[in-house]
Amino acid sequence: MQATQNTTYVGACDCHVHIYEDKYPMVPNVAWVPPHLPVSTYREVQKALGLSRAVIVQPSAYGFDNSCTLDAVAQLGESGRGIALVAPEVTDAELRRLHDGGICGVRYMMINPVLQWSSLEPMAARLASMGWMVNLQLDGRNFPEHEELLKRLPCKLVIDHNGKFLEPVKPDHPSFQSLLRVLDTGKVWIKLSAPYETSKVGAPGYDDVSLIARTLAEKFPERCLWASNWPHPGRNPPPSEVELYDLLFSWVSSDVVRRKILVDNPAGLYGFR
Repeated sequence: MQATQNTTYVGACDCHVHIYEDKYPMVPNVAWVPPHLPVSTYREVQKALGLSRAVIVQPSAYGFDNSCTLDAVAQLGESGRGIALVAPEVTDAELRRLHDGGICGVRYMMINPVLQWSSLEPMAARLASMGWMVNLQLDGRNFPEHEELLKRLPCKLVIDHNGKFLEPVKPDHPSFQSLLRVLDTGKVWIKLSAPYETSKVGAPGYDDVSLIARTLAEKFPERCLWASNWPHPGRNPPPSEVELYDLLFSWVSSDVVRRKILVDNPAGLYGFR
């Protein structure tokens, strides 16, 4: 991996990373069986890109056992935060234990979902009192269906992968306009990340998804984050993290806005100091 030629920023954060350790058992019949990909391997990515902070997101492969994610956050120390996957009936004591381990949010993966939409609002009410967030992934084409629910959630909300429109849309599309209204609440953030997951035109420019990312950064620079989605679950061969990082520099021409996306926005949201 060659280091990117683009500017690096002190305190830059990768807001969506998965860690896989062989010593932690996976749930049965996982869709993708990952190799051993520990924190030490991810640090090579950090070094290449000039990143110093990371948010570890619980992989679906581990179900509700957040041990691997907690271990990874502990290894990263003050430069790491975690997003857990928990059952709707999770106890307050378990949430406090996760909080003490550096977890600051709960993942809702609504594509091939583990959790149901009906549990989201009650969970959000519990998370609000802790200062936690919901980390949501859905097919962006469904934003109009869920817009009112998302706008009234009492906790912070973070949306994955440019809204993850499984069929990329134009900025004037009703579903994208719905996403913009959700972002306009002032308590919602979005990750500019993983364009390869939904693009129909593909590398190197992912032009269809890049249009979405560029529009989001232009309209909501205070609400955008960046993420690598390392190690790119299910992708063989995986994309280049350097090339994905470089894409941000084509999406955002302003150094001031790039610094917001990479440093200031995640620092405020995830509590980095």
